[in-house]
Amino acid sequence: MRIALASDHAGLPLKDLCAGWLRDAGHEVVDFGVDSPERVDYPDFIAPAARAVASGDCRFGFVFGGSGTGEQIVANKIKGIRCVQASDPVVARLAREHNDANMMAMGSRIVGSLVAIGCLEAFLGAQFEGGRHIPRVEKISALEQTGD
Repeated sequence: MRIALASDHAGLPLKDLCAGWLRDAGHEVVDFGVDSPERVDYPDFIAPAARAVASGDCRFGFVFGGSGTGEQIVANKIKGIRCVQASDPVVARLAREHNDANMMAMGSRIVGSLVAIGCLEAFLGAQFEGGRHIPRVEKISALEQTGD
């Protein structure tokens, strides 16, 4: 599976750790940067990753920052993206099952290595349940059309 990754300077160590785990699990990683600890403006890297997911070029995306909050906000500005900020595997799993999330943000100052891998496993291992959740996801998509 093709998976988009992106980070800012603070999220770089966690992004690199997760990229290695994803590759070892057999996934194709498309890395939108960064590759250096030099300070950057995270929207410049997160938005292209989110666009790759929204276009279907990548199935899922994972974005990383110090807290993950700004990265989640940027990703969710891209039409078609439902990005959750996860700091534990339960949230990651429920985001897929209930919200059909296609991206996940994590903060390297919040989430440790083992929890981050647990979040990846939970997110990738879960399936959208459909059913009662479909109308809710449709309402989220409708908000993208109307903006209110």
